[in-house]
Amino acid sequence: MDSVQSGSRTFLTIANLSNLTELNNLRQRNIDFHKPWVYHGNTDTYLEKIASGRTISLLLWTSPSTSLIGVINLNEPVMGALQSAYLGYFIDERFAGQGYMSEGLRLALDHAFSKLGFHRLEANIQPGNTSSIALVKRLGFRLEGFSPKYLKINDHWCDHERWAILADERVRVKTIESYV
Repeated sequence: MDSVQSGSRTFLTIANLSNLTELNNLRQRNIDFHKPWVYHGNTDTYLEKIASGRTISLLLWTSPSTSLIGVINLNEPVMGALQSAYLGYFIDERFAGQGYMSEGLRLALDHAFSKLGFHRLEANIQPGNTSSIALVKRLGFRLEGFSPKYLKINDHWCDHERWAILADERVRVKTIESYV
């Protein structure tokens, strides 16, 4: 399994067809856990988005046991003058609240900014998802605004807060993290 970024407890790979069974199992196992926040959609549509370049899907694995525990997506990536994408992520309920997604997102941010050349990443989070808001705050994201009825999730238009981080802001946060 080829890692694109590695941490002390996790590593990231690019999603591919060989991971399809594990990915489907992860998604199905966690539908109820993620239901208020995430619409998992159907697998064929997800694969089409990956194949068309509308999503860069990074899979989060535990190290060294290599269990798939999460997904981090860079959605609707645009390069050129914008160099931006929308960040989406979810973790297996069994691993939630244990720091795995914190490490995974740090790895994903480093990959997006230093290897893929993004300038900006935006995470749109429902106001009631306090765990996710706390996570992006810890990683250096800043609140940019509020979007009423921004995304349709499970047949309901949901309000979202817009959180963003720029590549140079991530560098400053990484410097602070290295001293902690």
